Amino acid sequence: MCAAQIVPEEQIQRQYEYMDLIAARNAEQERLSGRKPRAVAHTFGCQQNFADTERLAGMLVEMGYALTDDLNEAGLILYNTCAVREHAESRAFGNVGALTHVKKARPETVIALCGCMVQQEKAAEKVRKSYPHVDLVFGTHALWRFPELLFRTLTENKRVFDLSGDEKGEIAEGLPVLRGDGVRAWLSIMYGCNNFCTYCIVPYVRGRERSRDPETIESEFRELIAAGYKDITLLGQNVNSYGRDLGQGEDFSALLRRLDAVPGEYLIRFMTSHPKDASPRLFDTMAECRHVARQLHLPFQSGSDEILHRMNRGYTAEHYRGLIAYAREKMPEITLSSDIIVGFPGETETDFEQTLTLVREVGFDMLYTFLYSKRSGTPAAEYPDHMTKEEKQRQFERLLRVQDETVEKRQADYLGKRLRVLVDGEGKDPNYPYAARTEGGLLVCCSGQGLKTGAFAEIEIDKTTLRCLFGHAV
Repeated sequence: MCAAQIVPEEQIQRQYEYMDLIAARNAEQERLSGRKPRAVAHTFGCQQNFADTERLAGMLVEMGYALTDDLNEAGLILYNTCAVREHAESRAFGNVGALTHVKKARPETVIALCGCMVQQEKAAEKVRKSYPHVDLVFGTHALWRFPELLFRTLTENKRVFDLSGDEKGEIAEGLPVLRGDGVRAWLSIMYGCNNFCTYCIVPYVRGRERSRDPETIESEFRELIAAGYKDITLLGQNVNSYGRDLGQGEDFSALLRRLDAVPGEYLIRFMTSHPKDASPRLFDTMAECRHVARQLHLPFQSGSDEILHRMNRGYTAEHYRGLIAYAREKMPEITLSSDIIVGFPGETETDFEQTLTLVREVGFDMLYTFLYSKRSGTPAAEYPDHMTKEEKQRQFERLLRVQDETVEKRQADYLGKRLRVLVDGEGKDPNYPYAARTEGGLLVCCSGQGLKTGAFAEIEIDKTTLRCLFGHAV
């Protein structure tokens, strides 16, 4: 496996030149109108998309735009799209279709689409033919060239489409980023995926795995700590594969130890892990690192070995049980979450019962459950599927009931306990005016003197519900 290529510095500098050109245009517009041009940057989808949008937003600010959420005052509207499930695509297309009214009222408004959905040629062609009000379309591999593409859109008076692939496996460093307010931050450590699960479109739209240099990651991580972020999530489609393409001998466990050594009071989280690549070494590292949260998101997708094989997941249910047992042995207080797909083509009642059995045995704190969504271009899209939508929905509801029973018991076990939390916002209950998260990611609504956003506190739990813990500061 070859290491990713870093986009040459002169090409990054070229993007800054385009940013300067657009900033000059916007400055002139501001001089004439008395206000800065406004831009909307909206994200559909996962945390990686949010991280990508933060970089796009950084470029927009560098180009002289003021960010807004109001579509009616924006001179540029940018939607960063998702393709993981059909619902995500439908939602994006629905929102894009609604922009015809904006374009009709203000024809000069630039409407742009980017991200995973439009990286698919079929979706991009649909935009080309059915959404003529969209001016600019670019995929995941052209995100770093946004200034250049936008400049062409503004000056060439024609629609611009860029769906270039990842043949070079490039990573762009050194571009601006505008992070959100609060205590949380996202930090991408790698891009792409090599696993090719038969139901998943991600490797086709995000390309092969490409790891960022560990020193570059550490430098950005230190900047986040210095800026006051306290809850930092490392992002990758499969973080357990980090570093394999670099040839430097530094794997994900070594990266965690490197970051954990940075001074400060903070938490490190990560997602997503893949069971076939998770190892006792990772769990040993988590247990030994002071800043790494005792929280593990480890998607198992199905409790049936037959379905796991058809999904091309690369592990068995028994192997997954062994991983969980070892993780709990090293970190008894760890909280666990997972993803499950219900109604995968060919799934039988026996297969589904095996999934329910695994859910009951493990006792997850959180589950993210999804009905199978057919993705054109993936192998599973061609698999025969004999189960009706109604049958899948009934199974889905059964799974939710089993999980709710588990969560209710696990939440109740926290009653009277003292937990360290990070206060990260305001609560909705006037009796518990602060919202916080435990190290394990559990929501806590809390009250007490001395609590403030961005600070760690010790909370004693007064009552519990299915979705939230309630407590007071000790």
